[in-house]
Parts: sequence; structure tokens; C-alpha cells
Amino acid sequence: MMMRAVLRLRVVAWALLAPLALAACGTPRVLELNTSRSTDVAGKVEIFVATTREASAEPVYFSGERGPKLSFARLDFTVPRSHKPGELELPDSGPSDPAKHFTVTGVQRLDLAPILADVRREILRRPAAQRDVLVFVHGFNTNFADAAFRFAQIVHDSGFKGVPVLFTWPSRGQLLAYPYDRESAYYSRDFLERNLRAIARDLGATRMDILAHSMGTLLTLETLRQASIRGDGTFGGRLRDVMLAAPDVDLDVFRTQMAEIKRPVTVFVSADDRALDFSRRFAGDKTRLGAISAKDKDIIAELEKLGARIIDLSEVASGDSLNHSKFASSPKVVQMIGQRLQADGGISTAGPQLGDRLGDIAGGVVGTVGSTVGLVVTAPVTIISGGR
Repeated sequence: MMMRAVLRLRVVAWALLAPLALAACGTPRVLELNTSRSTDVAGKVEIFVATTREASAEPVYFSGERGPKLSFARLDFTVPRSHKPGELELPDSGPSDPAKHFTVTGVQRLDLAPILADVRREILRRPAAQRDVLVFVHGFNTNFADAAFRFAQIVHDSGFKGVPVLFTWPSRGQLLAYPYDRESAYYSRDFLERNLRAIARDLGATRMDILAHSMGTLLTLETLRQASIRGDGTFGGRLRDVMLAAPDVDLDVFRTQMAEIKRPVTVFVSADDRALDFSRRFAGDKTRLGAISAKDKDIIAELEKLGARIIDLSEVASGDSLNHSKFASSPKVVQMIGQRLQADGGISTAGPQLGDRLGDIAGGVVGTVGSTVGLVVTAPVTIISGGR
């Protein structure tokens, strides 16, 4: 009887994990440098890195284990001329070809003083309207190289003109390491808060935006919650937009977090997110925030009162087989996020709305919902709530 129960458990576990395992198969990606010159390059991207990962040898640079302190680096990438927005062109194995792939051309580890000086210099050399910092916090099952390449694609496709900062935490980049990754997210809360305070206080940035994905949204929300409890959840008034993409967060937990955060956040959701379906089953069959949709009217009405602005991507097509990264893999969505970040007011403030432009692209109809000055775009994106 015991053996049969164990066998049934293994069958159920494989049924849950198989789709994700197939999507995540392959050799773990690393940052193999390629300094050869190419004329088939559409642009370059420079990213600054703050990480709680443990330092490792090249070409891994930072592993999935937890480091005792923040470490820093600067990364340089080229983007192939053949690049299509929303796609992340990388080789199946081996070094990148700059004419075909996103290619890393430089990796420099930095101590605290040099990276502060470099970021400050990059901010101050920009026009006043572009002295923004975009902080990206990646999700579960993501190693250092995968996080870096994805952020480089987001920066390029969004047209972001400020200074990009990748906050990368110790995900092991392994499907079955979900519990470890979750604990690593909690481990990194204080480090992320210190990083955000340094950006807001010491670097001369006019504004700071946060884009977090999947389990990285849990880390971000926990950080904002404790910052608010400490008495400065706005980081000296520098924090502008907080964007949560496919958040792997329990709805009950999100309610308690928002009760302390007390500020607007923008949430990208999709009911067909297969990765969050796995998370739901793994977490006691509790609905994940990122898996709700426009059909969940009572939930959305409650979340709106807490300051959440919900953007439903359920009908958006993307090249992501798990429907978990639509915010980056849908060219229309990532480009419009970038356009709103370039606007002085950001996504969550009054004025021209993110939904206006998404609606124009989609050919949808923009209207109002009840007494909310919200937006409903019939297809493919639904702006459900105002949340301001």
C-alpha cells in the first residue's frame, strides 16, 4: 500500500512538473564573453548589477547560492540587427554570434565605491528628464545569466533611456528548487531595501521605478512593506512606478502587504499562466495574484481599493510557451511600458494612460468602469482598474 501511494504521488508530481520541465530543459546558461566586432548590431545595452548571489568563477560569475553581502558588477551587451521586439535571441549552446544573438561583451565586478561612482556618473550625464533608474527584480528558476539577458532585452525593447539596475537574488535556476528560491527571496529583502535607498539618496536619480517578475514580486512587496513600516515607503519621494508582472504571490498575503504599503502598484495578470498554475498547486491550491483575470470582478474591486491597478494580458499572444513572461515577450506590451516610463508622470498617475496606447494598438475600445476612471480595452489587453 505504501509503495502504491508513493508511486501515485510521483505520477501526480510528474504531471504537474512535466510541462515546466520541458520548457526549462537544457544546459544552464552562462555569460560567455565575445569581444569580436560586428557591423550587424542594432544597439548596445549597459546594465549595473547588485546581487545577493555568491560570487563564482567565470563564466558563471554569480551562482545560485546565497552571498553574505551585496556584490556588484557592470555588464555590456550588444543587440543583433535582426532582433525582433519581444524575442530574446540566444544560441542553444556555446558562445553568441553578435549578428544573430544578444551577446555579452563585457563583465566587470565592482566594489561598492566604484559602482556608486559609475552609476552616479551615468545618471548625471543624462538630460534632467532621463535621470531615472529602472530596477528589475527577476523571478523563480532564473540563474544570473538568464536574468541579465532578459533585462537587456527589456531595456532595449522598451526604449528606456535612464540607468538600468538589475537586482538579482539567489535563485538556483532549477525547477525543483522552488522552496529554496522562495527562502532566498525572503533572505534578500534587507539587501534590496538598502539598494533602493542608496539609489534614491546617493546617486542623483530624479525618479526610481521597479519592475518585478514572478517570485521577484514577493521579494519586492516584502521590501516595500518593511520600508513603509520603517516610515519611508516612498524612498524620499523618489519611488514612482511599481510594476508587478505575473506575481507569484498568494492573494491573502498580497492583501496584508498592500495594507502596509499604502501606495499604488500596477499588476500584470494572465489567467492562462501555466507556471502560476504549478505554483498554485505547490502552495496548497491557493490562487496566485498573477493568475486572476477580468472575470474575477469581486477580487479586482477589493484589490483596487488597496491601490492595485490590474492589467489583464490573458488574451495577449506571445512567444512564451508558459504564458509567464508576456510583459517582456509581447512586443506591444514591453514597448508601451517603455513609452509610459519615458513620460514624466509614469504609469500610475493621471494623464495619458498606458491603456490608451495599448488600446490603439489592439484596435480595442476604451471606456470607463463604474465610477472608476479606469479603462477597458476589449482586446487584447484589459485595463481593469484605476488604482490611483
